[in-house]
Amino acid sequence: MRSPVELDDVGYLDVPASAVQIGEEERAATLRVLDSGMLAQGPEVAQFESEFAAHVDGRPCVAVNSGTSALLLALVALGIGPGDEVVVPSFSFAATANAVALTGARPVFADIEPAHFCLDPAAVEAAVTTRTAAIVPVHLYGHPAPMGRIVDVAAKHGLAVVEDAAQAHLAALDGRPVGTFGQVAAFSFYPTKNMTAGEGGMVVCADEAVARTVRLLRNQGMERRYANEIVGYNMRMTDLHAAIGRVQLDALPGRTAQRRRNAAFLSEELVARTGGTGLVVPPTAPGAAPVWHQYTVRAPDRDRLRSRLAERGVGTGVYYPTPIHRLPAYAVELDLPVTEQAAAEVLSLPVHPALSKTQLEHVVTALTWAAER
Repeated sequence: MRSPVELDDVGYLDVPASAVQIGEEERAATLRVLDSGMLAQGPEVAQFESEFAAHVDGRPCVAVNSGTSALLLALVALGIGPGDEVVVPSFSFAATANAVALTGARPVFADIEPAHFCLDPAAVEAAVTTRTAAIVPVHLYGHPAPMGRIVDVAAKHGLAVVEDAAQAHLAALDGRPVGTFGQVAAFSFYPTKNMTAGEGGMVVCADEAVARTVRLLRNQGMERRYANEIVGYNMRMTDLHAAIGRVQLDALPGRTAQRRRNAAFLSEELVARTGGTGLVVPPTAPGAAPVWHQYTVRAPDRDRLRSRLAERGVGTGVYYPTPIHRLPAYAVELDLPVTEQAAAEVLSLPVHPALSKTQLEHVVTALTWAAER
């Protein structure tokens, strides 16, 4: 029988929920750009695009100023617009639906599957109408969505697939990188992501024609100055951001490996020590290689548990407490029971690569203590 963990065994230790890792290499890269005098979109952006492409099977990559811009331009480049419907999860950050709405199309919210919090292919199929033009699966928390079945639904109905890979850099499914299953994919380099450029995004395209359209859209509709071919936006990435992104991309494989080690430690220890408490650790789907942007457990008494962990210094996050369809910007009445339950139960624990072994052990001890009470 497991011995209960006493308060004296737990103590207090500061364990931040996340940590932005910026060092001398990023500072040197920024100074290099400042010294060059080329601050706007230039050679650093081109190099960043080329280097990122190596991680997505060589697909054409277009760097932009944010992950939201990447998703918006991906949709616009495919011709998504007024009169169209796009199936999205409601359990995601609002940007997933916002990008659809900003094209003039209507986001249609579908439920998720309970184990990995990603779009349920059966729910997607049920949401398809004659107006549906695309599906936007989200690789939530860094775990790949069930792309095989989603791509099958899309092929059956002649729909585009736009991957929201904002949280899933280097994740893979059956040995294939996320971002390479759909016609287009969007990545984010916001500071809290597994890698950052300070701010920025990347559009990954299945073919060069779509990539060229994205390049036009990000730069006022022109490739050559004053030769505006289409109506476009100003969504360029600066060389300053690209230089930081290049350093972070170089470090990403090692940091991803550490996240995976941290997640494995948490799962092994929590399964052994919290059985019977109702806590559910995140499983990994067959063939999936998640990158653990978040290590998200389910806890029926989530808010109490979070408060108790804070008493012991353990930072946590709740992503996302309100489903998108219930936000004031959308406010639609839908029956999405799996989404609603997830929103009430999810709790993300520290898993980032800056954690020490002592901090990881404290997370487990503190969570065991909190879950027993």
